[in-house]
Amino acid sequence: MSIPFTTEQFFEVIANYNISVFPVQILLVLAGIVCVVFLHSKKSYKDKIIGIYLGILWLWIGVVYHLVFFTSINPAAYIFGILFILQGLLILIETFRNERLKFNFKAEVIGYVAYFILVFAIIIYPILLYFLENSIYTTITLGLPCPSTILTFGFFMMTTTSFHKYLLIIPGIWTIIGTSAAFNFGVYPDYMMLITAIIATVYLFSRKKVAR
Repeated sequence: MSIPFTTEQFFEVIANYNISVFPVQILLVLAGIVCVVFLHSKKSYKDKIIGIYLGILWLWIGVVYHLVFFTSINPAAYIFGILFILQGLLILIETFRNERLKFNFKAEVIGYVAYFILVFAIIIYPILLYFLENSIYTTITLGLPCPSTILTFGFFMMTTTSFHKYLLIIPGIWTIIGTSAAFNFGVYPDYMMLITAIIATVYLFSRKKVAR
């Protein structure tokens, strides 16, 4: 697939985004950490807090990153923006109207795998990018598509069996599109997005059979 922009243009967009929205990306990271802490809470409102965060995260990426910044070098970003906005709205619908998004950390192998995925998305991913690019301005954090998609898969793996699997479609589509960056731009942590997507999809589709 031909990419209509260069590596330099891609990271220039990342730098412009980081400079323009600062300190929002820091707030999104801190909010992500809070949501991970809430996984251990017995409070009834923890599900809504995590669901609201994920919904806002996808809406933010759709509107701010894709439509405002990424469209400057890639016309396809208009489509990406619509998909991310749709995913954000679907997450919020599942959180409030259907109340199907319920999260629970289980001290078992899959729970620890999901926990590592969350830690990778929040902390390890941006650290790796910082050392690869050697610039704080081009560091990719939560609020940008790929680490946020990894985080979403991790949280989805923490859901109960009431989870609606159609919520995997758009993150799956982005995984296919976004993983190309690992090949073309040297964003090697994006390989984790593909690995995470496979693990989460296999687990979530086989979970019901295991439960029986």
